[in-house]
Amino acid sequence: MKAIILSAGEGTRMRPLTLTKPKTMLPVAGKPIMQYNIEILRDNGIKDILLIVGYKEDIVKNYFKDGKEFGVNISYKTQTNLAGTANAIGYGEDFINDSVIVLNGDLILNNDIIEELISKYNESEVDTLMVLKEVNNPSSFGVVEVENGLVKNIVEKPKKGEAPSNLINTGIYIFNKDIFDKINKTQISSRGEYEITDSLSMQIEENKIVKAYVTTKDWIDVGRPWELIEINERLLKKIKGEIKGKVESGVTIHGEVFLDEGSILKSGVYIEGSVYIGKNCDIGPNSYIRGNTYFGDNVHVGNAVEIKNSIIMENTNVGHLSYVGDSVIGSNCNIAAGTNIANLRFDNKSVKTIIKNKKEDSGRRKLGAIIGDSVKTGINSSFSPGVKVGSSSTIGSGVLLYHDVGSNMRILVKQDYIIQDKTTNDQCSLDNLKD
Repeated sequence: MKAIILSAGEGTRMRPLTLTKPKTMLPVAGKPIMQYNIEILRDNGIKDILLIVGYKEDIVKNYFKDGKEFGVNISYKTQTNLAGTANAIGYGEDFINDSVIVLNGDLILNNDIIEELISKYNESEVDTLMVLKEVNNPSSFGVVEVENGLVKNIVEKPKKGEAPSNLINTGIYIFNKDIFDKINKTQISSRGEYEITDSLSMQIEENKIVKAYVTTKDWIDVGRPWELIEINERLLKKIKGEIKGKVESGVTIHGEVFLDEGSILKSGVYIEGSVYIGKNCDIGPNSYIRGNTYFGDNVHVGNAVEIKNSIIMENTNVGHLSYVGDSVIGSNCNIAAGTNIANLRFDNKSVKTIIKNKKEDSGRRKLGAIIGDSVKTGINSSFSPGVKVGSSSTIGSGVLLYHDVGSNMRILVKQDYIIQDKTTNDQCSLDNLKD
């Protein structure tokens, strides 16, 4: 059996983090999201993997190359027009011999799902086996109607109260070659895409055996920035501590900490909870690193900084006397001294943020800022909960940011002075400051 992983999309709901890299390559707990899927497939005996790439594909290819470093054989096809999942899967028609596992590259799976899926497929004669998950609110997903273990109907994102079941399509399948015949016949949908659910509906109409496998294991579709934080939390709770770098005297560690080669924890650093620190990082002195925080390679954290439950990507500096809570900070950023990123509303309600021009409730009581790559902040700048900053923007000194900022923008404070002569209390001009 071979595998196809879909990684061509732009991941617009994850912006600004995906302005500079594919969503599947965003890091959590020390690895890009897609690497977890490749390793799960490998651990279940699947070594031949086709990656369907497109958006910023060079980042994917330069990281995974031919797959040998990861114990697999990786080949690539470029989806030239992002025209839906059926179109993407169709690129694999010449890749497979008999059967193929297909999954989205932005999923985080429990290892048992793939193991059980292969076992179920091998013990039954089916054309398609699709993984379903029961959820409380299925209206945001493709909802599947099942009868006697067979898929009877698929409804895309039904209105509340109109879903035929609480079983949703996870986007994980095993197909035999018949699916490519149906893909070739699939028409473009009202959303302007060639959708694999339409191909599956054709199989159902032709009485092909489309079987449901309902899993109770963990499955997370990482689609929005706060979901990146949540999966980072889950994965970091499973890490095993290992110290490859240097720990100076006076460092206190509670919980599991992975410290990679070339990194240093300076005196006075206090760590609690699970923390992953990449290569060549410089942390401290006297910094407080709280649980479920991930640092990419070459991160510098200055004196007396507090960081909680956050993702700090590679080559980013967080200057002294700063606070970062429940946030994602991209690569090559400079967070200046005294920057404060708030993560809690005054009214204690869940934090809302803008996704594709629409305000969405994160469901999180604590959520800080989502900051793209190459952003710079000035000293004593502050960020309200849920704020997003596009790549290569600059937030000036003393700014209190409570609105989203696009890319390549500069936000500055316009400040008025009252200047008085202390001996006479007379008001003076700015020219008097030059003395």
